Amino acid sequence: MPATDTVRIQLPDDRDYEIRIGSGLLEAATSWQGLPQAATAVVVSNTTVAPLYAARLRERLLAVYPRVDLVVLPDGEQHKDWTSLNSICDHLLGEALDRRTVLFALGGGVIGDMTGFAAAIYMRGVPFVQVPTTLLAQVDSSVGGKTAINHPLGKNMLGAFYQPERVIADLDTLDSLPDRELSAGLAEVIKYGPIADAAFLGWVEDNLDALRARDKAALGHAVRRSCEIKAHVVGQDEREQGLRAILNFGHTIGHAIEAGLGYGQWLHGEAVGCGMVLAADLSERLGLMPAGFVERLRRLVERAGLPVQPPKLGAERYLALMRVDKKAQAGAIRFVLIEALGQAGLHAVPDARIVETLTAHGAA
Repeated sequence: MPATDTVRIQLPDDRDYEIRIGSGLLEAATSWQGLPQAATAVVVSNTTVAPLYAARLRERLLAVYPRVDLVVLPDGEQHKDWTSLNSICDHLLGEALDRRTVLFALGGGVIGDMTGFAAAIYMRGVPFVQVPTTLLAQVDSSVGGKTAINHPLGKNMLGAFYQPERVIADLDTLDSLPDRELSAGLAEVIKYGPIADAAFLGWVEDNLDALRARDKAALGHAVRRSCEIKAHVVGQDEREQGLRAILNFGHTIGHAIEAGLGYGQWLHGEAVGCGMVLAADLSERLGLMPAGFVERLRRLVERAGLPVQPPKLGAERYLALMRVDKKAQAGAIRFVLIEALGQAGLHAVPDARIVETLTAHGAA
């Protein structure tokens, strides 16, 4: 049996669940035991991940469920939409599957978000399990129950808070991850240091080369610590009424970049990495952080293989896109800013200051 780290998400109403982290978990029978009983399991994956892992997962699940179906969607953020969501629902309805059905999200953040949303709305809710195969999904999007699809006017604007039954993060699936996708995941790893754990930021700086070389011990620690921080935050603020917003450090500008360029042009983690640099700039510009913080974070993001220069969309376009952000209130654009290393907060930022930052970074 493989060595497994377990992080527990603690929620009200007996909805606690485990995040299991380790190598060989896809093959381990124990990974799939103790889940809700069902007549049918439905694995949802995409055209990239399904050929690598779907047959293996289906074989394991057939030891638990009488029937295991597979739904394969096109790959890419540009397909995180109504059409793909409807493909999942078409299968569930077309096969007349009832509430005794469990969905398994096998893939990255896009698959996890769409499968979770489908589970939330099918017959008003069926159970689902996250099986994240990208670093970004293992450290962030598979954990905490945010499910959504994109709208042309805004990222993740249509969705639901709906928690999985379990998260199985098999580190071995990261072996097949393209370098660009690995770097995109590192953006979300880096994020946790400035917002919640200054020591972890130092650890990431010291171990970035090992992470990029896919050292399993380094990856295991990064995934576990990231999940511990997110579990702590989600346990206190499941529906993002306050504290949970800090997990969106870098996302306000990041989401604007994704929507402004067209979904899929930049990976989510690439946009977030660049967005963190600009949010750090705002943190300095507003006097929250001392000089040098922006450069420290920029250097780390760049070392991770991520872009630090935002696309030149123009100030008005950026402002318009950011006003659609879920953190905006009454037209005021709010940013997660760093108040001290390991501490973040939500701040309403005047448009003029945002334009200053965009201009300084060549994006206006």
